[in-house]
Amino acid sequence: MQYARRLEVIVRDDLQHCPRWQFAFANERKDHRYYELVEDTLHPEFDYRYFVIKDAVDQVCSVQPFFLMDLDLLVGASPRFGVLIDTIRRMWPRLMRARALMVGCVAGEGHLDGDEACHRASAELLASTIAGHAHTFGARLIVFKEFPARYRAPLDCLTTHGFTCIPSLPMTRLCIDYASFDDYMNHALNSATRKKLRKKFEATARASPPVEMSVVNDATPVIAQIYPLYLQVYRRSKLHFEKLTEQYFRDLGRRMGDRVRFFLWRQNERIVAFAACIVHGDTIYAEYIGLDYNVALDLHLYHYVFRDMVSWAIVNGYKWFRSSGLNYDPKLHLRHLLDPIDLYVRHTSTSINAVLKRILPALEPTRYDETLAKFRNYHELWAQPETGPGPSSTRPNPPGSRGRR
Repeated sequence: MQYARRLEVIVRDDLQHCPRWQFAFANERKDHRYYELVEDTLHPEFDYRYFVIKDAVDQVCSVQPFFLMDLDLLVGASPRFGVLIDTIRRMWPRLMRARALMVGCVAGEGHLDGDEACHRASAELLASTIAGHAHTFGARLIVFKEFPARYRAPLDCLTTHGFTCIPSLPMTRLCIDYASFDDYMNHALNSATRKKLRKKFEATARASPPVEMSVVNDATPVIAQIYPLYLQVYRRSKLHFEKLTEQYFRDLGRRMGDRVRFFLWRQNERIVAFAACIVHGDTIYAEYIGLDYNVALDLHLYHYVFRDMVSWAIVNGYKWFRSSGLNYDPKLHLRHLLDPIDLYVRHTSTSINAVLKRILPALEPTRYDETLAKFRNYHELWAQPETGPGPSSTRPNPPGSRGRR
């Protein structure tokens, strides 16, 4: 019964006595093992906790991880207004910074645990009680972090409890249901893109020593080579999210070797590129990449890595290639589609939340990436749930929409 459900907060040690946890997020590529990995290897300064939702007979029917952190609401706007923001913060260091309760995953998108039929009931319970828990933890902001668009219907109830929904920087997806990579190029890409790719691949093929790929489940033996490559990519990014650790990459394969694949590209035994991927169902997910920029541009490693991963995936029967956010320009030309993910944000103060609802649409990061607007499904970043009109009508229109919904 929905109305008999109740919410409790527990810590990691309590999960040992929670049988449900062993099956949490079992249908997702990042199951309960991934959340344990993140807590053990990333951001020890974060306070990791878990909501458990119990039914009328006191049985746990879902577990919802959350964490507490200091959040910077201006991070999405900083690429364009960085100098102005830095100037103001010299006088007002805490401008748009607050202690936040974040529902979801530190390194990845969020998901709702439990049976799909119960997702809305769980969301209603969280929405109606979470402000009290935030107050207990001294958090002023509450954020449901990066939930995929398929949760828009069950999470739409959040807007009736003061939350504002804004798009986060989306992931991408690409259909690779082709006979080969050449078949994909011939059917999915235009002639100009095909020509450019073939020139790049031919140039890389002429490299001496040659670039060779291998695939392993555990990166521990090569961590000293691949982690600096990850840091090179991380440092070149204009937007920084979670910074992964060496231990994260070591434990990723050790704990989830049934799903994790590390692609390694060597030139004369030296690793010049790697990609950490997770396979699940009919999909391969490209999670993180590392490149040696001493040779990456000359060897066209970004596109070479993409080709090898997709070729491997096609041979092994995978139908979809999904990628994390950022670096959208090459993905646009490779015919990726956007995979929207949403942020739901509210302040515990009613008056401050009223102001926040007005300024959040101007701060959300998608409007400052000009490439995103060129994707043919860009409008889906603001799409309404398929259940018809409702509280979600308060969501902002996409830029240039001129009031259309």
